[in-house]
Amino acid sequence: MTREAAIRNAAAFLDSGGFAAWLARLVAIPSASREPTMRAALSDYLTAEMIPAFEAMGFTTRVLSNDIAPGPFLLAERIEDPGATTVLQYGHGDVVTGLDAQWSPGMSPWTLAERDGRWYGRGTADNKGQHAVNIAALRSVIETRGKLGFNCKFLLEMGEESGSLGLEEMCRDHKAALAADVFIASDGPRLALDRPTLFLGARGGLSFHLTRETREGFHHSGNWGGLLSNPGVELAHAIASLIGRHGEIRVPELMPAAIPANVRRALEDCAPEPTPEDPAIEPWWGEPGLSAAEKVFGWSSLEVMEMECGNLARPLYAIPPRATARMQLRFPVGVDPQAVVPAVRRHLDLHGFETIEVTPSTDAIFLASRLDPDHPWVARVKDSLARTLGRAPAVLPNLGGSLPNNIFCDLLGLPTIWIPHSYPGCRQHAADEHLPIAVAREGLEMMAGLYWDIGEPSPAPPA
Repeated sequence: MTREAAIRNAAAFLDSGGFAAWLARLVAIPSASREPTMRAALSDYLTAEMIPAFEAMGFTTRVLSNDIAPGPFLLAERIEDPGATTVLQYGHGDVVTGLDAQWSPGMSPWTLAERDGRWYGRGTADNKGQHAVNIAALRSVIETRGKLGFNCKFLLEMGEESGSLGLEEMCRDHKAALAADVFIASDGPRLALDRPTLFLGARGGLSFHLTRETREGFHHSGNWGGLLSNPGVELAHAIASLIGRHGEIRVPELMPAAIPANVRRALEDCAPEPTPEDPAIEPWWGEPGLSAAEKVFGWSSLEVMEMECGNLARPLYAIPPRATARMQLRFPVGVDPQAVVPAVRRHLDLHGFETIEVTPSTDAIFLASRLDPDHPWVARVKDSLARTLGRAPAVLPNLGGSLPNNIFCDLLGLPTIWIPHSYPGCRQHAADEHLPIAVAREGLEMMAGLYWDIGEPSPAPPA
């Protein structure tokens, strides 16, 4: 049997309706890790669907746990030859809350629906559909070749949408069991709907709060306006000292010193391409002198996520006593997350905003990570995907969003490569989340080809 046969078999699983039927079962499990009433579903996802799927392919499975994790972990292993290449894969079976009432008429987050060439349902894009593609491609290679030709370890967690609590501790406790030569996974979006992509890491992410407390209670604006300071006005000016009129960051410690030359070269071929359903890019916003790709993949962005001052729903026509904002920083390799809050504090003091409180958020901090674009595994994966696609995929040095990639590259010491089977307009974390069927089909073909190629004898495997 041949590489082409494995690719055809993977696509045939989709064409036969088998993939959609399996995805429907996965979507039907309401595995929302932040919903206490749905905690049982986190275990059900593994025991009812994942364990049977892996064991049917000759994998051994074991469920792992950590006290601070919201749900269990699954480690599935197929060791064909201790001396062969070992690939560690990853996915997460938990999802965000369903937002049932916000879905389009006739659709539910927990029922797979096909419309206009898309599969709708919670988890279709993030991340059930993506790791289902990879598992189905693994099965196609095993059925076609009779084996993988390499060793595969597949780690599934059930708490990524809760900040991957416990993932680092679990990986540290089972570091030997997770040893591999390369990490390959699928999450996040590709660069554009019709642009297959691989990315090599992720920007980090952290949040902090800015608060101005003035006095007790509200005071009538007619009696006290012009006499009492307004915390909303003070907070607005403090934020403006951190972020310029056009979105540029004004605190050096929140940005990298520079974008590495090979990262710049890689980003030359990675211009974001919004679909008609996406908002138009605003070139005037962000760090001056950078391309759109460099702004979102190679630089930092500081955003106001939420602001509170008074009560818009029930106006009191009074000067409020308090204003607060939650700020979020996305940052690439080269920014020290521990230096962010102290740097903001110093900057505000220097500009006369000593009364503004700066406090770290309790949200999880994701660290930035990036595999060198010149690493041999990057070329190996890129060449395989290009062979299947007939064109080269985009190579992003890192995703614009945040993932727990640093655990795999820093703690486990692995080269990390992500091959997403989604796109920017998939509406992940929102109502009407969906996976384009064409993207799923392309993913099945790419991954079947890649797994076949990894299993071929290699006289000089990448270091």
